[in-house]
Amino acid sequence: MNRTVSAAIPDGRLSRRSAIGRLAGSGAAAVIAGMHLGRSTGAAQAAEPRTRSSVATTQEGTIMTDATPTAASGPLTVVLVHGAFADASNWAGVIPTLQAAEVAVLAPANPLRGIDHDAAYIASVASQIPGPVLLVGHSYGGAVITNAGSRADNVRGLVYVGAFIPDEGESLQNLADQSTDSKVLPALRPTQYPTNPASPPDSEFIIDPASFHEVFCADLPAEQAAILAVSQRPLAGVSFGEMTQNPAWKTLPTWAIISPSDFVIGPSGERFMAERAGATINEVEASHAMMISQPQVIADVILTAVAAVA
Repeated sequence: MNRTVSAAIPDGRLSRRSAIGRLAGSGAAAVIAGMHLGRSTGAAQAAEPRTRSSVATTQEGTIMTDATPTAASGPLTVVLVHGAFADASNWAGVIPTLQAAEVAVLAPANPLRGIDHDAAYIASVASQIPGPVLLVGHSYGGAVITNAGSRADNVRGLVYVGAFIPDEGESLQNLADQSTDSKVLPALRPTQYPTNPASPPDSEFIIDPASFHEVFCADLPAEQAAILAVSQRPLAGVSFGEMTQNPAWKTLPTWAIISPSDFVIGPSGERFMAERAGATINEVEASHAMMISQPQVIADVILTAVAAVA
């Protein structure tokens, strides 16, 4: 049974080319579009995490293996995973509160090169921490921790901050196809990045800097939004078609922070996914950049999760 807590209310697998083609043809409908989700496949949340084996993931012909720790004997570490159009500095307001509470924290750079690739990377980061881990994901980072949490044996819980919480076999494209209450769709802009000399460039997406303030962080000062707009990191187009496998929220305790004013994910999609995951839900009045505009609220929820799983 999920619980809702109000806080601070005064934020078939597609091929690479197939996913990019669908996005370009539909005005880049995927990425982080808001959703009204019609499916309701849920799973009971287990009180204790199950044992998971090391997973090898192939991405661009490279094998990446998640190192499995021999023992989770150290203190719990919070790993903060940022989403698309952002970087780890977005957690700058949250980290001091966690550190003041003497909680170990790490905010790695999320590569934003695809869910399989990024989940393998974050799982590797988590697996090398000598103790239990609480994964926290914002936006696209939610899809990453959903997959990474099943690949590292020392992950003990998940916190979703205005984030995607996909189910087994779902892709971001699946979710975005059902969007209703997002403003991000018309603001997406495709760019290109090189892969290797033998292949043509691939597509990646940003939010038009002219629309970034309204779409991503409407509750931040215009001056701050302007800086974030020109420093955003793009999301690889391949991310949209990759399907989630073995979602970690089905076996781990889960918390979710949602907002009625998040128009990147979309309020209806955020709530649906959080309820489906059986998460303890906390609602905050904030933009999509809720960890910047409401850092204390986000930190408090993370500390609640830390106390529950440590």
